[in-house]
Amino acid sequence: MIEIERKFLVLSNGFKKEAFKSTRIIQGFLNTHKERTVRVRLRGEMGFLTVKGRSSTDGLSRFEWEKKISDTEAKSLLNLCEKGIIDKIRYEIKVGFHIFEVDEFFGDNEGLIIAEVELNAKNETFNKPDWLGEEVTGDIKYYNSQLSKQPYKYW
Repeated sequence: MIEIERKFLVLSNGFKKEAFKSTRIIQGFLNTHKERTVRVRLRGEMGFLTVKGRSSTDGLSRFEWEKKISDTEAKSLLNLCEKGIIDKIRYEIKVGFHIFEVDEFFGDNEGLIIAEVELNAKNETFNKPDWLGEEVTGDIKYYNSQLSKQPYKYW
């Protein structure tokens, strides 16, 4: 239940031609306290409720618990969320032994594209595709919970 991931800005749209899957995601936050976030997500036709704990000091890991819920439940819970709904398309790209998830944001976060890769260990090595840019792991302004409060267009 500990998630280890690294986060990067994306330099180009080159990832799109490499993607094997893309899904529209609408998400909101029932709670964005610094000790925990509670997220509601509609991913295609599926709903999810996720609780995330505080990030480690290096920003690489944190507790994560997720439960699948119906799309009807997710839509109802989205109506209860704090202000600032996130709208994005997630692209999945296989690079070496890893899957990169690249989020292209819309609405108030349009123009922002972030790639994440989940790892099994903090020091695990991985191949870096040429469209991968600056690492922003641990920079909270790139967390979706913060993008819902301080959207990219206002930076």
